[in-house]
Amino acid sequence: MAVKGIDVSHWQGNINWAKVKTSGIRFAIIKAGGSDDGFYTDSRWEANYKGAKANGIAVGAYYFAGPKCVTEEAGRADAKRFIRLLKGKTLEYPVYFDCEAQPAAKRSGTTKAALAFCRELEKAGYYAGIYASTYSGFQDRLDDAKLHSIAHWVAQYAGKCSYRGDYGIWQYSSSGKVPGISGNVDMNYAYIDYPSIIKKGGFNGYHKGSTSVSKMSLPATDLKRGDSGSQVIRLQKCLNKIMKAGLDVDGLFGPATEKAVRNFQQKHGLAIDGIAGPTTRAKIKALL
Repeated sequence: MAVKGIDVSHWQGNINWAKVKTSGIRFAIIKAGGSDDGFYTDSRWEANYKGAKANGIAVGAYYFAGPKCVTEEAGRADAKRFIRLLKGKTLEYPVYFDCEAQPAAKRSGTTKAALAFCRELEKAGYYAGIYASTYSGFQDRLDDAKLHSIAHWVAQYAGKCSYRGDYGIWQYSSSGKVPGISGNVDMNYAYIDYPSIIKKGGFNGYHKGSTSVSKMSLPATDLKRGDSGSQVIRLQKCLNKIMKAGLDVDGLFGPATEKAVRNFQQKHGLAIDGIAGPTTRAKIKALL
């Protein structure tokens, strides 16, 4: 079932988060800063984070990458700035690279920047994603075929989202009205239970102690493409340990995880179906 949320920045001014909560809003993606006007922290980042958290609203964050963020080096540098803004905080939704300012002519470079940005965040223990519009963003500014393993937050102001790939959040309006906020606010639907995935996976400040495979239980159920959650996280960690599969531990059983399962099955003489069934899981357990 879709969960309703908003995204905000200093443009929404002083927000009454208690009223936002009672209106039925479940999550907020908050602007932390950007590089479109020098390097800066959004003036309402700290207040919005504290206000949302104090009222039980799940929080994610985004960083508005400037027009010069079109190289791997720039993507990595912006990610490190973003990480400094996130330090000491816990977030239940992904942390996003906002791709709006880059010129379409720099599509290849922007894609490299987005990948480098997300990989740098992942190395630091964050659940990273990319925000862009269906057409001017994921189609025109990015080589989306190279980004399928990264969480997508898609903007399209229409009766339905026509983006054809997988996405976790749809920003469906920029003119929403929510009690506690003066003026318009962006409205979103989330289709993935990010809080469960992030908390159980130890991302976004929720890491506690060791997350090594040896101290985790194996997946207890059959897993296949399209599944998500903590069981998939366990499977991905096992495959990375045994096969050095290089999977993003994101709790989403997508094409890369299915390919890793098939490779494992082929290597160990199992039926090759891409499903982590009882026999495959038993073999994984024997190899840990």
